[in-house]
Amino acid sequence: MRNLLRRLLIAALGLAAPVAGAQTFVFTAIPDQDESALEERFGAVADYLESRLDVDVRYVPVKSYAAAVSAFRNGQVQLAWFGGLSGVQARDAVPGSRAIAQGVEDTEFRTYFIAHESSGLEPADELPEGLRGLTFTFGSKGSTSGRLMPEYHLRQHFGEAPEAIFERVGFSGNHSRTLRLVESGSYQAGALNYAVWEEAVAAGEVDTDAVQVIWETPPYPDYQWSIRGDVDERFGDGFADRVQQALLGMDDPDLLERFPRSGFIPAENDDYASIRETAQAIGLID
Repeated sequence: MRNLLRRLLIAALGLAAPVAGAQTFVFTAIPDQDESALEERFGAVADYLESRLDVDVRYVPVKSYAAAVSAFRNGQVQLAWFGGLSGVQARDAVPGSRAIAQGVEDTEFRTYFIAHESSGLEPADELPEGLRGLTFTFGSKGSTSGRLMPEYHLRQHFGEAPEAIFERVGFSGNHSRTLRLVESGSYQAGALNYAVWEEAVAAGEVDTDAVQVIWETPPYPDYQWSIRGDVDERFGDGFADRVQQALLGMDDPDLLERFPRSGFIPAENDDYASIRETAQAIGLID
């Protein structure tokens, strides 16, 4: 609440946001959904962490997955909520950085392939051959669930790059936009984070006569909190472990529902070895 009131006061007075100093713990998150939803979720996380860590905590939004990785690499943020691929990229760039927590659901995440009713596609046990020749949108170019894993399975199934499979390939930028683009028929098919789909359906925000899930990937590890390797130097010995314990202890139902996750469990870098191997297999990282 203190963070929210501070931001509202700054906006009302037309003041510039204060520059974060060493005493301010700053974090960000990949922009995988609409900005307003992220502001609401991570503003509440900032308030929670501030109450547990006894330091000023600030959430700073970014415009892209690449910007989240850059902010982490450049030391503009000390903590980030990453997807599997962006987390690997960020930790590679900062020695000693580590994954410290993941959602219970993130150990077995999935991607949904969805299709507009005009495509004629129906749910199937494997990727439908009828995808060939359609228009298709991924999410962000740096997204695990919106690009890495769906592209991997497309290449495995069809033996070709997406540009050779589809009439037109797009990158929507986030999962919410992928859903809207396919629902409207702007693209005939697309791939998105299963949790975003299920949350939107549960809220009655999807016209399921216009768009439906046609295939889902096997499970894979995805989202996690990653922390820079130098936080103990800045905030004191054991600070990274205190952040980890705070995240693992985040059990407020309303806060968890905003992710949505049922809770958080420990994570470590080796949990994402398969993500690295997949990204290397399709040439997204060296």
